[in-house]
Amino acid sequence: MELFGLPLATIYLYGLIISGVLTVLYVLFADVFHFDTGDGGLHFLNPVLVFAFVTVLSASGYLFERLSALHYLLILGISAVIAFIVVTLLNVFVLVPLSSAEESLVYKESDLRGRIGTVITPIPADGFGEVIIENASGRIAKPATSFEGESIPNGEKVLIVQVKNGVLEVTIHQELESFL
Repeated sequence: MELFGLPLATIYLYGLIISGVLTVLYVLFADVFHFDTGDGGLHFLNPVLVFAFVTVLSASGYLFERLSALHYLLILGISAVIAFIVVTLLNVFVLVPLSSAEESLVYKESDLRGRIGTVITPIPADGFGEVIIENASGRIAKPATSFEGESIPNGEKVLIVQVKNGVLEVTIHQELESFL
């Protein structure tokens, strides 16, 4: 069968090349060309999913046209089903976990209040030192001053009282002893 004077295999190949190039360009420039689908329930219209669907549809259509003698409508239907399954798996197992992982690495300075850190550069009574805060996603090293105006030696556990202009104000952490 021919469409627009071209064999279907050639049309599938052109679709594969064009959608593959558009997918790569979108991945590289996604921050510049951000399409906000909003919260209206149109998350399936994510450009990555649309481009991936057309790419898989074109690739499987091309392979079926070249390697089988099936009817062109059957090839289109089988290719659409394969593309739908692959794109659904891509969305569920790759895109959704990546989108939630990106948000979990972000922290606000106000979230640091009340955390326990360790002094890695001694804090003089009237100067600055450095504190490292460890959590599940990594370590954060921040400049620090003493909240009470006393010097704090290296290796001491400290409690973050507040954060001002990116500088932690800390005091020595005193653990409560168990009376049991």
